[in-house]
Amino acid sequence: MDTSRINDPRTPPSTPAAGCDVVTVPARQGLEAVDILRRGPGDTVGPVLHDDGGDTLGFLVPPGTAAAWDVPGSTCTETDGRGLTLAPEPPVAGSDWLLPPGDADLATDPAVLREALGEAARMIKAADSCR
Repeated sequence: MDTSRINDPRTPPSTPAAGCDVVTVPARQGLEAVDILRRGPGDTVGPVLHDDGGDTLGFLVPPGTAAAWDVPGSTCTETDGRGLTLAPEPPVAGSDWLLPPGDADLATDPAVLREALGEAARMIKAADSCR
């Protein structure tokens, strides 16, 4: 998922992810994590992007998350921290919403996402070892 547009100073402040960092993960792990988060107490998953090729998912997380993100197999892209106005159009070219703004909280809590991604990775590893 090309998140470079989020950091582009020419991107208007109303860009949906202008005030969020984006954690990008492989689609399989991301879909498992979405399921885990939706089964948890409350609705703890925020807006989620997917790329057009279906290879990755991007979780919107609070600004500043990228500075301490260290989850193997994922990346966290820092944004410029401008104000956040969620809109129906995805903020990244070549992507679309899996969970659009309005259907989800403003951003996913990074600690909760870290835990869900770890659980998803363990589930995938276990499933793959049974093949």
